[in-house]
Amino acid sequence: MFFEGFALETVDCGEVALRVRHGGDGPPVVLLHGHPRTHATWHRVAALLADRYTVVCPDLRGYGGSTVPPDAPDHAQASKRAMAGDVVALMDALGHPRFALAGHDRGGYAAFRAAMDHPERIAALTTFGRAVPILETLERMGARFAREWWHWFFLGQTSKPAEKVIAAIGPDDWYRTHGPEVMGAEAHDDVWAALRNPAVVHGMCEDYRAGLTIDAEHDRADRAAGRRVRCPVQSVWAARDDPDLFGPDPLAVLRGWTEDLRGAGIDSGHHVAEEAPEATAAALAEFWTEVRWT
Repeated sequence: MFFEGFALETVDCGEVALRVRHGGDGPPVVLLHGHPRTHATWHRVAALLADRYTVVCPDLRGYGGSTVPPDAPDHAQASKRAMAGDVVALMDALGHPRFALAGHDRGGYAAFRAAMDHPERIAALTTFGRAVPILETLERMGARFAREWWHWFFLGQTSKPAEKVIAAIGPDDWYRTHGPEVMGAEAHDDVWAALRNPAVVHGMCEDYRAGLTIDAEHDRADRAAGRRVRCPVQSVWAARDDPDLFGPDPLAVLRGWTEDLRGAGIDSGHHVAEEAPEATAAALAEFWTEVRWT
């Protein structure tokens, strides 16, 4: 069943309101989706974890059914710092002062930023995908990245906005998602309702514009100050999704930013929650057995 036993709410988080599903019982954990998904990508993983954890799955600002905030200078409204603040405000509203946080793809950047900016709130951090933090990604980019991940720069354009091209092509021809047989019918319907909303398309482009500008500046300031993630960190990579993109060591991009780091690959393509939900849930649950929740 799709999020059976979970509540669906829209929660006021100050600057924005986040659409969120939450349910289960046990220590609180937050699962953040990536581009171009919504929280619904996690529905099978959430079901596998809900007997042991209170699972919270929001739509990031600018995505799904959450607020698309008005544009701000330097794309600050779409920064990972802003997204991280939303997650903390959401968990305040739900009554959880300390929680574990996992993020996939763009959600991994928001999760990393939350752990950097709010260390007292984050009990453990998991990132799915190897491109964290974003400054490390930008500094390690080469011809292969530009060829295979060119959408970073397309979506980040401002002089020739990607939204106009996507609207001209049509979202059905531009976006590629798994079909309902992989995602589940409800999750498939949910993401496509968002992708056909021009405001959400703009919000997602702004996420990438922030990633190429203000997000990198935030990382650069942290590195200059010697700040690191203080909680335990788990990096999980998909073995069938460019596993050697930044060299033979999958943990290299995070090693200089953490005090307690471990990780492993799982046999999956990019969208691990959809393609390998059992392995994804198992990796999270095994890591969380080590976490100090108070």
